[in-house]
Amino acid sequence: MTSPVVRVAPETGFREIVALLTEYDITGVPVVDEEGRPLGIVSEADLLRTLAAQEDPGALLPAPEAAQAGPGGAVTAADLMTGQPVCTTPGTSVVAAARLMSRHGLKRLPVLDEDGRVTGMVSRGDLLRVFLREDVVIRREIVEEVLGRIDGVSPAEIGVEVDQGRVVLSGTVPEPHLVPIVLNLCRSVDGVVSVTDRLGAGGTAAPVG
Repeated sequence: MTSPVVRVAPETGFREIVALLTEYDITGVPVVDEEGRPLGIVSEADLLRTLAAQEDPGALLPAPEAAQAGPGGAVTAADLMTGQPVCTTPGTSVVAAARLMSRHGLKRLPVLDEDGRVTGMVSRGDLLRVFLREDVVIRREIVEEVLGRIDGVSPAEIGVEVDQGRVVLSGTVPEPHLVPIVLNLCRSVDGVVSVTDRLGAGGTAAPVG
């Protein structure tokens, strides 16, 4: 995630929001209350709808509906935002965050701390950057943090090859039911693109080489 996060208050004006998006090269900002809890999201699309609704005498297409200005005539974050934002937490896996974005058609997710306050933002680009992890780092995590923590599995009995995020597992595990466990945990490692299964159980696999 990106943290600290750029955020705005409900009363933040249209032009100030545009200036923030430009200054920080971002495509959306969370709208938060006085305690930092999320009220909504204002995106470039929300701003463009207001721009597209301006009068254009030569236009062939009707203007779309725009955000209604507040009592003072100004268009604020409260007028523009999409309410009830979908959020996530720091402990959410990259895969789960990606599925959440895909399911709701989102480009960004506010990240909330344990008190429900916005502590960061995760974008599609943030999620994709995990695939830039070096192969040696991915392999080390699989050997030390995945295989080393599965009861009954010996890392010394399993070969782990990583090339451009593609993992090949060979060797043996004591019991057949451990194979899908190993595969699923390896697939969950950040940066893993695919996992090829060459594992066997109880000595049925080719020697680790």
